[in-house]
Amino acid sequence: MNGQNGYTVAVVGATGAVGQQMIDTLVKRDFPIKKLVLLSSARSAGKTISVNGVQHTVQEAKPESFEGIDIALFSAGGSVSKELAPEAAKRGAVVIDNTSAFRMDPEVPLVVPEVNVEDVHTHKGIIANPNCSTIQMVVALEPVRKKFGLKKIIVSTYQAVSGAGAAAIEELREETKANSEGKSYEPKVLPVKSGEKHYQIAFNAIPQIDNFEDNGFTFEELKMINETKKIMHDTGLQVAATCVRLPVETGHSESVYFEIDSEGVTAGEMKELLKDAPGVVLQDDPANQIYPMPVNSVGKHEVFVGRIRKDLDNDKGFHMWVVSDNLLKGAAWNSVQIAESLIKLGVVKEK
Repeated sequence: MNGQNGYTVAVVGATGAVGQQMIDTLVKRDFPIKKLVLLSSARSAGKTISVNGVQHTVQEAKPESFEGIDIALFSAGGSVSKELAPEAAKRGAVVIDNTSAFRMDPEVPLVVPEVNVEDVHTHKGIIANPNCSTIQMVVALEPVRKKFGLKKIIVSTYQAVSGAGAAAIEELREETKANSEGKSYEPKVLPVKSGEKHYQIAFNAIPQIDNFEDNGFTFEELKMINETKKIMHDTGLQVAATCVRLPVETGHSESVYFEIDSEGVTAGEMKELLKDAPGVVLQDDPANQIYPMPVNSVGKHEVFVGRIRKDLDNDKGFHMWVVSDNLLKGAAWNSVQIAESLIKLGVVKEK
């Protein structure tokens, strides 16, 4: 950090949960940083953050903040990204944006390094980081698509409250405490901050993440559907999603049904394929009750896969259970992975 060689890196949204994870991941990966610039809203500017033993003062993010920046990691909300990411790119930075602002822009690559790392070559200043639920699912399914083909995906998600931010985590904790003590608690955050109604998340399941669209799907569900097709470069892929919020603090889980093109593939062959897949850890031993759980995924970079079984009625259908830390692989780690790929592939060079 702050050495003679390396890259000038900015983290936008440095005081948020994902921003903090981005900083921690940069440190743990020993990312080659010549200078680190921490940026946030005016409200959080002036705070100090210790990074690898060095105190950094958080600055307000403005267009001029990106002068001399090589790589900018954004995780400060879509409106901030829409305003400042083009300004950063205009000044020569490569932006890796963790919001939904540019994900479906045909000019912006949407990248999961285990799946489509070559797409970083097509960037025009901005690279989008996909939705957390999409990331873990495509990491698990890309090896399947490559070997056996992929025709259909039906996914149901069981998502942690940390995906809705620090306020949602606090609400879960406070509600759990209040309910356990027989006290009342007025929900203020979930299912969506902008919604008119808020529901209890403690001891509950809320089948709404983000706002509903006219077709009956939520925006979160449409993100999974559309992003999967874009990442896998397959507009004909059939994808359906139902996204549910559970009273879990960190770690998203998914029940995934998928249909392949090949016939006669066994569950054993599917397990063997995924056992050695990039970024995947196979945890699949039902006889010994070994399967992925969110509590065991926290703080880990990998995508955990288990409960792989063949559908009983469709020879080309399979089921599996996929779990990952939504703040790491679902956000911070995938962003830093993209940054590492930019260097490895020579897309970004030291100035």
